[in-house]
Amino acid sequence: MTKIYVLHENDEWTDHLTGRLKELGLPFELWHLDQGTVDLTEEPPEGIFYNRMSASSHTRDHRFAPEFTEAVLAWLERHGRTVVNGSRALRLELSKVNQYMALNQEGITTPKTITAVGKDQIIEAAKKLDLAPFITKHNRAGKGQGVQLFHSLKALEEYVYGYSFEEPVDGITLVQQYIEAPKPYIVRHEFVGGKFLYAVKVDTSGGFELCPADACTIEDLHCPTGTEETGGAKFEILEGYADPIIESYEAFLASNNIKVAGIEAIQDHNGNVYTYDVNTNTNYNSDAEAVSGVYGMLQLATYLGERLKEQYPSAIPIS
Repeated sequence: MTKIYVLHENDEWTDHLTGRLKELGLPFELWHLDQGTVDLTEEPPEGIFYNRMSASSHTRDHRFAPEFTEAVLAWLERHGRTVVNGSRALRLELSKVNQYMALNQEGITTPKTITAVGKDQIIEAAKKLDLAPFITKHNRAGKGQGVQLFHSLKALEEYVYGYSFEEPVDGITLVQQYIEAPKPYIVRHEFVGGKFLYAVKVDTSGGFELCPADACTIEDLHCPTGTEETGGAKFEILEGYADPIIESYEAFLASNNIKVAGIEAIQDHNGNVYTYDVNTNTNYNSDAEAVSGVYGMLQLATYLGERLKEQYPSAIPIS
């Protein structure tokens, strides 16, 4: 039987999707890619393959899951299988440098950023950036991992050469322009099938843990978007949101063969919009969706079912 194959490394983040796939009566199989084997002399099974590998897999002791997923995707794509969020999406998921270069290619503004490998080089990058305050973050991260706000070069030196320094998993630290928002929130734009689904306002007053999944918790208190309390829900879907940047985001996704993504942006005091993160392993917040009546995982499951039915007409129809 042809089916939908979900490539992942985190059961908690996959439960919502599998629940929707079951609800729609769609055949599926989970491939947990923390470990495994691939016989390159054999052909993959028939079906639709959805990649939702996460850049933060190493924080769950799944250090080499992305590398193994890359091998699996190469095998699938070599044999012409339909892959939703294939190797190009994975490459962008694992590197903010790649994200920024691809966004810039589409004319989308990102914060001024300098990359550095090595502690001395991080200091030199901050000197070259010559902006205060500024932030550092990991090139390969997730959930705001490694984001730190600094008001001076001395504070950075104390951190970098101190016991609390956090080494990025790929060795690359980003030293980045600090964007101060008038109010402490960012906007996350959700896309399914390469098309805009909704925008969610994310309150950052409690920290920079922006993962909307219910399993996530606020851990990082170094917030680069301000500290004023906003009140209300942490995640709020914006009704009637129609920012012109949506068109640019959809063009960016099309150029990079990305079908499912959450794209995060922040606006400064002058109204300039900076895009700083592309998450191709996007999750959704159930509380915010219940209020608005729109459900990301249901839309995603429906999209995957349509792709399966389109390519394999004899597959189980969507109920």
